[in-house]
Parts: sequence; structure tokens; C-alpha cells
Amino acid sequence: MEQLTKIGEINLHTTRSMIAIESRIPFAYITQLGKNFIHLVIPCSQPYEDNLCFTKIVQVPGTKQFNHHLRIYFKEDINDEVKDFLKMAMG
Repeated sequence: MEQLTKIGEINLHTTRSMIAIESRIPFAYITQLGKNFIHLVIPCSQPYEDNLCFTKIVQVPGTKQFNHHLRIYFKEDINDEVKDFLKMAMG
């Protein structure tokens, strides 16, 4: 969370199955809290294949949305590349 607040003001909103990270609108989702990791999904309007941070990129069926999956093990995993994608998603 400390790394995310450096990007801008954010709030957390819980749902039944995930935690939404939002500013004006939800821009990323924590879908899994593991023993030693956090699984984060960043929805985008296009796939960003040329990166080193996402473990998979999946198009949501019937939409033009591409979910970019990221697994965070250490606070250092939220590097400049990840911050850039979060800023872009934040709008």
C-alpha cells in the first residue's frame, strides 16, 4: 500500500471475491492474498505484451478489455514499470 500511495490518492473497496483499488474509479484489483504474495489484476483496453512484470494477459470474453496479471512477492516488485502501468490505469 505504501508503494501505491506514492502514485496518488487511493482507496480500497472490498467486494465478495476481491479488493478494488480505486481513485476516481477502480483501476486495479487484488484477487488473491497468499501467504507470501499478492495477486494483482490491472484491466487495460489493449494488451501490453512487451513487459517484464505481467505473468499473463487475458482478454475478457466478449469485451475489448485485457486483464494483466501480476504477482507481487516483495515491495521491490512494484518497480517503475509496474508504477507506470498503474498510473496509466488510474487515468
